[in-house]
Amino acid sequence: MQHRVRAVLLTPNDTMLVMRRIRPGVAPYSVIVGGKVEPADAGPEDALLREVREEIAGEPRIVSLLHTLVTGDERQDFYLATIERWSFEDRCGPEFSQEGRGEYILQEIPLTTEAIDAANLLPPEIAAVLRDAVEQDEPFSAAFA
Repeated sequence: MQHRVRAVLLTPNDTMLVMRRIRPGVAPYSVIVGGKVEPADAGPEDALLREVREEIAGEPRIVSLLHTLVTGDERQDFYLATIERWSFEDRCGPEFSQEGRGEYILQEIPLTTEAIDAANLLPPEIAAVLRDAVEQDEPFSAAFA
């Protein structure tokens, strides 16, 4: 089973970082920062820290596991994390240099249901989890505590 990890990255500006994807022939969409757990990773959280370093040159603080999504032969663990500094210009993930992958644009979006909907966040299941969390103000309100 393919294991992926994703970081729902909350900023001190009450925003969330998402990766906007623009690919030929596909409507623009957004995803949560993250990627595959590699054999060299000590575990899922170690993989998450590595992926955030590669994709946005940032150091997140993992708060908790927010949601797990299993579809077919893939498991995705979505972690709630905070981040204070990042540098998209200093990213180094291998996907950024592969031909035909399209554009990657790092965006800060407000923590509102409207912004989540407008981002066309995929997969739809995590968008629903985040909308519910925003409406309940949980667990976001305690993330920076």
